Amino acid sequence: MSFKQAAASRFGLRLTSLAAQCLTVAALSMTTLSVRADDIADVQKLLAAGKNTEALQKADQYLNGKPRDPMMRFLRGISLSQAGRSTEAVTVFTKLTEDYPELPEPFNNLAVLYAQQGQYDKARNALEMAIRTNPSYATAYENLGDVYAKLASQAYSKALQIDTRSAVAPKLAMVRDLFPKERNSIVAAAGGSATQPAPVAARPAAVTLPPVAAVTPPPAPVAAPPKPAPAPVVAKPEPKPEPKPEPKADDKAAERDVASAVERWAAAWSRKDMNGYYAAYTRDFDGGKGSRKAWEAERRARIVSKRSIDVEVSNISVDIKGDKASVRYRQAYRADNLNINSTKRLEMVRSGGKWLIAKESAGS
Repeated sequence: MSFKQAAASRFGLRLTSLAAQCLTVAALSMTTLSVRADDIADVQKLLAAGKNTEALQKADQYLNGKPRDPMMRFLRGISLSQAGRSTEAVTVFTKLTEDYPELPEPFNNLAVLYAQQGQYDKARNALEMAIRTNPSYATAYENLGDVYAKLASQAYSKALQIDTRSAVAPKLAMVRDLFPKERNSIVAAAGGSATQPAPVAARPAAVTLPPVAAVTPPPAPVAAPPKPAPAPVVAKPEPKPEPKPEPKADDKAAERDVASAVERWAAAWSRKDMNGYYAAYTRDFDGGKGSRKAWEAERRARIVSKRSIDVEVSNISVDIKGDKASVRYRQAYRADNLNINSTKRLEMVRSGGKWLIAKESAGS
C-alpha cells in the first residue's frame, strides 16, 4: 500500500469511527436541539450496518421538514462519504461549518475528505479551525499530525524531483592549493612568477678599503644605577561559582500542592463531577469560547454524554515562579471507544490558597 493510500485509509477510519460512536450526539449540542432521538438513532443504525442508501433516504426525508437541523445534516454528510460521494459530502460539511462555526466535528470531517482527495493544505486549514473551535479536541490534533507528515513527504518528494542525483554532493571541500589560480594570475601580471622562485642575486665582488687612522677611544660612560625590579604581579584567583541552592522545603510543598490539584481535577473529570471539574479552573477561564458560561455548557455536554470516562495523569513536572506554576504531565484519556495518550501542559495560578488552571494546551 502506498503512503497516500495508507494516509487516506487512516483518515477514512477516523471518519467511520465517528459514526460507530453514535457520532457523540451531545457533541453537537443535542441537549438544546429539538431533534427526535428515534430518527437520529435509526439513521445511525443504518450507517453502522453499511446501509448508506437507506440512511440517506431517511435523512433526506427528515430534512424536508427541518432543513437546518445540524445533527441530521451531519449524518447525511457521513452517509454521502461512506457511499463514495465525496464532492457532495464536502458541500454538506462546508455548509455546516458556515451555519454552525462553533462545532468542531464538521471541520474535522471536512479535513478527512480533503485529505482523501490529496488536498492536504485545505485539510490542515480545516483541522486548525476545529482546534481553534475546541482546543481540547484530541481527534483533530491526531489528524493534524498525519496531515503535517504528508505535507513533509510531499516537500521531500518535490526536492528529489528538482535534484535528480541519487546522492547529495558534499557541500565542503578541502583547499588543494596554497596559492589559488586567481593569485597566480595576479603575480604573473605583475611581472613575477607564481611557480618559479625569484633568482638569487650574485654576490658582489670584495672591495679593498684604505687603512683607517688610529683614533683615541672616548672615555667609557658611567653606568647608571640599575632600576629596581618591579614588584611581581600576583594574579587574584577567580571566585568560584556559588552552588545553586537546593529547593527549599516550602517550594517542595508547593510543588506537591500543584500536583495534588492536577490529580483532583482528573479525578473529578473521571467521576463526571462537573462542580468539582469547574472548580479546578480560574473564574475567568473560558476555553476560547468567549465566556465562562458558554465553556461550561460545552464541557458539560461533552462529559456527561459519555457512558464512562477514565482520566489518568502521570509524570507530573512542576515549575513554580511565585504564584504561577507551569505543569507538564502525561494524560491517558479513555471514554467509550476512545483511547488517547498524550502530553499536556497546564498554566496554573495560586488564588485564595488554591492552585487553579488558567490555561491548558496539548504538547510539551
